[in-house]
Amino acid sequence: MEQQLHSLLNDAKSAIGLVTSLESLELLRVKYLGKKGHLTEILKGVGKLPPEEKPKIGKVVNEIKQALQSALTIHTDHLKATELERKLSSELLDITLPGRSDSIGSLHPVTRVKERVIQLFTAMGFRAAEGPEIEDEHYNFESLNIPADHPARAMQDTFYFQGDKLLRTHTSPVQIREMEKHGVPIRLIALGRVYRRDSDQTHTPMFHQVEGLVVQKQCTFANLKGVLQNFLNQFFETDLRLRFRPSYFPFTEPSAEVDIYKPKTDDWLEVLGCGMVHPNVLRNVGIDPDEYCGFAFGIGLDRLAMLRYQIPDLRQLFENDIRFLQQF
Repeated sequence: MEQQLHSLLNDAKSAIGLVTSLESLELLRVKYLGKKGHLTEILKGVGKLPPEEKPKIGKVVNEIKQALQSALTIHTDHLKATELERKLSSELLDITLPGRSDSIGSLHPVTRVKERVIQLFTAMGFRAAEGPEIEDEHYNFESLNIPADHPARAMQDTFYFQGDKLLRTHTSPVQIREMEKHGVPIRLIALGRVYRRDSDQTHTPMFHQVEGLVVQKQCTFANLKGVLQNFLNQFFETDLRLRFRPSYFPFTEPSAEVDIYKPKTDDWLEVLGCGMVHPNVLRNVGIDPDEYCGFAFGIGLDRLAMLRYQIPDLRQLFENDIRFLQQF
């Protein structure tokens, strides 16, 4: 049997050396080492051997098996290397082409604008604050001197929940909460998402807003104009011509809307609303309007993004079209 095993090894090695493909090599492995292969058939006769010969034959079987497996592995590596060399010599490979880099994300244009606004206002001594997006009528309307019959409180303009809960329509409630919490003097900007029932080319049901508030013992409309002029000049990185038009907001008196002059088209573009804080708003948070006064303003971050990046349709900011966002 020992001679039979060595003869099997020699035959197998000769056959392995003649194989030229991995598929044929696998068939040869099964032929010699498979469950029904030649080595298995020889091993069936081990049980008929005398007991004293079995350990010797068992050792020879293990050596033959290991030799066969080693020969198969070596020839497998040789065939793989030959196939790779053939591909490299026959296929066109331009090693001068640049590698494919990983695609990395970037900040959303609204996020970029938000960070820039925070940077510019904090440089002027403002601190940034945020508050809850689900508010009640007290903080969203009543504390801001917005009467019950005001159009802004109508069902068609505001998202209401059961009870007096609603999605805030502006970030002004943050100003009320901050004055209640920290008192005055105060100098802050309130940023965040706000919600109104509106949707077209320049309006969406959810948008981003920043509102500023300054309350101190001495404060004038001239201070307000100076802050806004400085902010807008730095944000758009040019000296702008502003126009303050009289307007009406329940929480400021007097109130104004601010326009930017566009020399190329010789017209004006509205960018924000502002005014002096109404005495009733101060009274609602326990501040004496005879001792303190202040100013406030509100700007849409999405509108600033549209102007800064010349985006024609506000809805593009929220559609998450990768072709659009990659520009930023």
